[in-house]
Amino acid sequence: MTQQQARERHGPTAGANTSAGTVERNGINAVPESERHGTPRSLFWPWAASGLSLLSVAYGIYLMGLGLSPWPAIVTGTLGYVLSFVLVGLVSVAGVRTGAPTMVIGRASFGLQGNKLPTLFSYVSNVGWETVLVALSSLGGAAVLVRVAPGLFARPDGRTPTTGAQALCFVVTAVVVVVVGIYGHALIMRVQKYLTAAITALTVVYMVLMADRLDWSALGDGRPADLGRSVGGVVFAMTLLGLGWVNCAADYSRYLPRTSSGRAVTGWTTLGGVLPPLVLLVFGVLLNAGNPKLAAAAAADPVGALAAQLPTWFLVPYLLTAIGGFASGAIMDIYSSGMSMLALGIPLRRHLAVLVDGVLMAFGGWYVLFVSPSFFATFQAFLSVIGVAMAAWTAVFLVEQWRRRHTGFALRTARALGWPAVLSLVAGTAVGLGLITSADPNIAKAVGFLLTDSAARGTLGAMNLGVVVALAVAGALYACTAALADRATPGGVR
Repeated sequence: MTQQQARERHGPTAGANTSAGTVERNGINAVPESERHGTPRSLFWPWAASGLSLLSVAYGIYLMGLGLSPWPAIVTGTLGYVLSFVLVGLVSVAGVRTGAPTMVIGRASFGLQGNKLPTLFSYVSNVGWETVLVALSSLGGAAVLVRVAPGLFARPDGRTPTTGAQALCFVVTAVVVVVVGIYGHALIMRVQKYLTAAITALTVVYMVLMADRLDWSALGDGRPADLGRSVGGVVFAMTLLGLGWVNCAADYSRYLPRTSSGRAVTGWTTLGGVLPPLVLLVFGVLLNAGNPKLAAAAAADPVGALAAQLPTWFLVPYLLTAIGGFASGAIMDIYSSGMSMLALGIPLRRHLAVLVDGVLMAFGGWYVLFVSPSFFATFQAFLSVIGVAMAAWTAVFLVEQWRRRHTGFALRTARALGWPAVLSLVAGTAVGLGLITSADPNIAKAVGFLLTDSAARGTLGAMNLGVVVALAVAGALYACTAALADRATPGGVR
């Protein structure tokens, strides 16, 4: 075994223990056949848990914040959710066929060194998402603690949580996320199954308590959305959900037997990823329809705002629901970000990589909680920029998966740089960034450079078409340039 292979194994050469009670010893190596187990149906639980968060209620508010009335918000959200999570399902199939994490499989097209660019994008995306989720848990948890024990957790005004309250909630969530991430795949799959059941029960109670505040008549109100807002809603929903997970997809399917049905893998992944957040999105739209004040409050603090009208006796269960929902998503992010760090070639064991991610998450949480002037503006900007890069990468990945549908991925490629893939990723990302807009004044300076001022303020700017264009440009460019490279290489596809 070479030093490179040993670093990628990050554990003993004997079969790794897949028990939930032991630390996972597989790193970014291909999982041996002897350790493969389960059925595609098992993928429903981790993906359902990842979207079963009260933040998904706020997503309905965010979509209406784009100027969409209730029905268009629901329709565009549904389309965006399904389209983006089908991509997650398709990438999951590659994990089954290879047994490798997502970003390692990318070496087949990008080469060993060229793959570090998209892996860096993936790492930033994962760390960003886990930071957002844990920070939101802190904001919401602190708001609830103020109502439960204002004497301990409120500032002199009696309404604003203290820094200590936010820090306490942040530490609790972060510790849970890091510990489960360290233990790895087997514990994650088990924890997510139980979290899904527990959070579902508490969420149903929450929805029953808030049912009298839903405005069902709002579904018949409002005009149909114009083209710009409709497309913008679909794209925004894609970045809210599937495009934030597509770079993690194979990490959770790679332990399935190689002979598992690709259609079943795609179907169960899509169903788990879409169903819970879609139900919560509809609930959020109906809850927000007649209450613009709630929408304004939720833009700054989604969880705290949604707790404001709850009875006091349900606040502690609500807090557990919020923290559990955010933790379930952050657990998957921190596990995959550790995989991305290893794929970058950093010589750490997998569990130590998770600890490093935890430290970065703490610094990012500090910025979101105590520095950023607007959570929604920062969040939307993050989603748009990362969404463009991940869309371009996804296109290259899926085109390569199609090209190798008969031969399989070559995980130990001899190529240092796959120039067609790198060129397609860079070109697709550049064009995509030029066609999006941002509400964050700092990030706005770096995007939208292909739009005129009037276009940026009008329908074209509202569409944020850069995400879809990045997907199309990168996919088409890679399909053409990879074919040219194959002709120049004896033996064709390597």
